[in-house]
Amino acid sequence: MKEKKQVLKGEEGFNSYYSELFGERWNSLKESFFKENQSVEYKVRNAEKSYFLDSASIFAALNLPVKGAKNILDLCAAPGGKTLVLASRMDEDAQLSSNERSSDRKHRLSVVVETCLPEEISERVRVSCSDGSTWCTRQSECFGRILLDAPCSSERHVIQDPKYLNTWSPSRIKTVAMEQWALFSSAYRLLEPDGIMVYSTCALNPVENDEMIEKLIKKFNKDGKSFELLESKIDMNEVTDYANFRIPVIEKTKYGYQILPDTAEGAGPIYFSIVHKIQSIQS
Repeated sequence: MKEKKQVLKGEEGFNSYYSELFGERWNSLKESFFKENQSVEYKVRNAEKSYFLDSASIFAALNLPVKGAKNILDLCAAPGGKTLVLASRMDEDAQLSSNERSSDRKHRLSVVVETCLPEEISERVRVSCSDGSTWCTRQSECFGRILLDAPCSSERHVIQDPKYLNTWSPSRIKTVAMEQWALFSSAYRLLEPDGIMVYSTCALNPVENDEMIEKLIKKFNKDGKSFELLESKIDMNEVTDYANFRIPVIEKTKYGYQILPDTAEGAGPIYFSIVHKIQSIQS
């Protein structure tokens, strides 16, 4: 065990860990990370600027059905691409809270909202700087729709940066997963009964993806009646005026979906799961 722990550090440990998860596929995944990811232009009518983002990110955000919802929350919103996807699709009387805990990233988010959305939409987007993991201590069950694009291990960036790759260890995953759970459990408490939340990451490992959903089930769904997981179902007509892209290849996981760049023409990686809250956690 001591020898195994010593190996699971740096580049060698990184490759060993993910080879065990993906087997022979790991080589093709690694190669795909170094290929150029063709970003999609997202241009909302009458906006000052376009925004470019991964087609997998657009697809994940599309899985949050915002029609009919009045109060929407993007809990970890910077740099702002998914906020644009939500805001451009919401009803004319809906409000979107777009939150980021880092003041620097919040500033960048504000600029994206101001320049990439027309005024009639941006005036209904409230940008805030708050720790999402503690938001539930101030409010509860107050948003009909929530997107939680959680901070994650982001292996695609790790493998491209020698500084992060050389210092990688499994403890990084454990630390990030603790932060994700704090955000996820807070977001669930903020979700109204009959509300829908999309949990997403750009991580590859199941600890940050399906295992996070499993944790939510054990915590809040012991009787099987508190929430259900929905199937991916999107309406491409909602964004045909704003972006031109093809639906990437989607792979089903135990509790959600994953888009991986080796089979999705460079898009991703993205994981997402769709949670429909059936009853109040107070009941």
